[in-house]
Amino acid sequence: MLSAKEGVVHQSIQSLDDALTKCQRLGMRLSRQRRSILELLWVAKEHLSARQIYDRLNQEGKDIGHTSVYQNLEVLSQQGIIECVERSDGRLYGNISDSHSHMNCLDTNQILDIHVQLPAEFVAAIEQQMGVRITDYRIDFFGHRQ
Repeated sequence: MLSAKEGVVHQSIQSLDDALTKCQRLGMRLSRQRRSILELLWVAKEHLSARQIYDRLNQEGKDIGHTSVYQNLEVLSQQGIIECVERSDGRLYGNISDSHSHMNCLDTNQILDIHVQLPAEFVAAIEQQMGVRITDYRIDFFGHRQ
């Protein structure tokens, strides 16, 4: 899926194959460690800390060091291949890198990815009130399970 934002067209990442293709297109080496991290994030479909990623990979029998996990997460997030969410208790990484919003569950501390489309009139009212042209937005919702 192609999307345009601010006149720049980029290929959105919709699958693990898309993520691997983007790595190759950027000239990134697809090491065993990097591939394992991407596979884990796409299978888990949740936001994980570097420590959780390290633990899960090692539990799966994939021999990978702390430093390698941190370095790969940093590069993958900087290149827009994965998402990095900054929280007060540290960074969390997710497989969706395209623009989207989050539902933060206060019961489980889980972050769920959601796509929200605000009504055009609402966006226009904010633009007029603030004197800006909105090109993108992300909304953080917080709530309890029902």
